[in-house]
Amino acid sequence: MRSSNYDKFPFVAVTTEADACQVGWPAIIEALRTALQAESAASDQPLVLAVECYPGTNLQQLQQELVHALQPSQCLIADDLYYSPTEIDALVAGPLTDDPVFGRLNGLTIADFFDPQQLQAAQAALTQVAAAQLVVIVGTGATLVYPTPTVVVYADLARWEIQLRQRRSEIANLGSDNFTEKASLKYKRAYFVDWRAADRLKKQVLPRADFLLDTNDPAAPKLIRGADLRAGLAAAARRPFRVVPFFDPGPWGGQWLREVCDLPDGPANYAWGFDCVPEENSLLLGFGETRVEIPSINLVFAHPRELLGEAVHGRFGTEFPIRFDFLDTMSGGNLSLQVHPLTEYAQDHFGLTYTQDESYYMLDAEPGAVVYLGLKENVDFPAMLADLERAQKDATAPFPVTEYINEFPARPHDHFLIPAGTIHCSGANGMVLEISATPYIFTFKLWDWGRLGLDGRPRPIHLTHGAANIQPDRTTAWVEQHLVNPIVPVASGPGWQEERTGLHEREFIETRRHWFTDVVPHHTHGGVQVLNLVQGAEALVESPSNAFEPFVVHYAETFIVPAAVGSYTIRPHGPATGTECATMKAYVRTGA
Repeated sequence: MRSSNYDKFPFVAVTTEADACQVGWPAIIEALRTALQAESAASDQPLVLAVECYPGTNLQQLQQELVHALQPSQCLIADDLYYSPTEIDALVAGPLTDDPVFGRLNGLTIADFFDPQQLQAAQAALTQVAAAQLVVIVGTGATLVYPTPTVVVYADLARWEIQLRQRRSEIANLGSDNFTEKASLKYKRAYFVDWRAADRLKKQVLPRADFLLDTNDPAAPKLIRGADLRAGLAAAARRPFRVVPFFDPGPWGGQWLREVCDLPDGPANYAWGFDCVPEENSLLLGFGETRVEIPSINLVFAHPRELLGEAVHGRFGTEFPIRFDFLDTMSGGNLSLQVHPLTEYAQDHFGLTYTQDESYYMLDAEPGAVVYLGLKENVDFPAMLADLERAQKDATAPFPVTEYINEFPARPHDHFLIPAGTIHCSGANGMVLEISATPYIFTFKLWDWGRLGLDGRPRPIHLTHGAANIQPDRTTAWVEQHLVNPIVPVASGPGWQEERTGLHEREFIETRRHWFTDVVPHHTHGGVQVLNLVQGAEALVESPSNAFEPFVVHYAETFIVPAAVGSYTIRPHGPATGTECATMKAYVRTGA
């Protein structure tokens, strides 16, 4: 373990103007009132303030604050115009399926939630509002109730904060009254339905929003102008940046993240560290000393070409295809034995366009740590499946893992490649930097070592899915040749050397490791790159042409370099000056 210099709250500076960010309801109300008054003199229509909300936003608080201060002639809650919860449950039942973890991606939109009769009645009533009278519309779909509002506010909310509210039973799913349902089921429904539909509408509304309202902290809401939001996103798309990490305990979690990332002592462990999952991480925008939190996926929506590059955007659209996260088993336990779906299986069963290929890069490991990877030679595959089935049904009959699965020693800086269909898991006392494709919930657990989840219940096992995807020919010799440390030197210069470490040809991600004591030249070559400082206390990322301010990264921090950056350099910095550092870089293969 080492002393921590890990930055848990990285941000992108936007402006130092004192009035650029309004904090607290009095200041927010005054800014909205000023904007409405500026429009009132020139309008012969009603003044309509539409507050478009991401699912999970506290509508009651918004309504209370806006009505009390602005005294509108009418206030509508968009969600009140939806179908009934029973009808919406039926609407989403098909995509959700009856599986406790997996559903199907689908084309539902927010418009599909509205009862046409209620919506038309509300819209007809709005045509009767007199000129200059104020109407406030709040909720998910507010801009669909009145498509040409006078002022548009987008009330945004981070995915991690939504999950915490789900766990505290503070919120239900969109259009539902399932407040007391298990948090895992609420998350599943949000992942497959709520967030997909809301993001489709967000892509339409954010580019024209007059304001963004950060609703993550109910005690300190923050309002910025839409123009400043867009300026911040444009700045982030052309410079290296980090998203805001978050951490979560698990039944196998360890203690490495707590010390290295300086995390609170509350949880018994930290199993996961989500350091670069732009679909769920946040992005902090800096307005002087104030930080505005938005979902980092907003940046992907706003500037996909600058961020991802033409080829990656052409292939993945407004999805960020690379994920870096941490799996901590130091002083913990083994991960579940698992496998990920083959591409065609993911397409057929879940509506995915690509699957969850991944790899384990060992940031750290204790002596004796192992990674379980691939089958042993001459395994009786039906017998193995029968033993997995028996272990699932009978807690007194544990799965004899070492009879079937390879154990490879895991040392710091080893790299294990895991194309979909390969049975695997990290053993205890390892610290994994997981480098993978983004569909990150599509894991088929095969055996969980006979333990319970943090809720005291067995975690879901997916033997049927798993059996259909395990590739029996990925046995010891093949795994050793193709998946364990396939490291090849590719380039060098004064004070640095570059190695290719993967991934497998079935995986679309390429990974490169640089060891360096001096300045290393890098280039995005028109595609987004994700890096982590895997050795060394600190490094400095710089632009040879001064296109962006020098960017400091610390040990274990993941950072994103947008495609638009082009040339950049990395060198040891601060306490790491004069020592050997190393970065792991991932990018999407786009050439032949």
